[in-house]
Amino acid sequence: MQKINITKRIIAEIKPDLKSKFKVKTIGLFGSVARAEDDQHSDIDLLVEFFEPVSFFHFLDLEEYLKDKLKQDMDLVTKNALKPHIGKQILQEVTYL
Repeated sequence: MQKINITKRIIAEIKPDLKSKFKVKTIGLFGSVARAEDDQHSDIDLLVEFFEPVSFFHFLDLEEYLKDKLKQDMDLVTKNALKPHIGKQILQEVTYL
């Protein structure tokens, strides 16, 4: 099974926890996995938006939770953290899960 399908399945399974425990409003996939251009060394890039502001430690807890569930290297970013020169491209290619 491709990494994109595995990621989508796992996120769907844990989505209730993401909302209730981590205050996640939306989570999306971008980068090489989303474009189906990934290889065995590719990490998973996720874009997250919260229902309300969260602390840095809350963000780190979410990142660790996702790494544990996905069993893959991953990068987690918020919309606010996107750099202007690449943020537009990410927002155009993101696939919300």
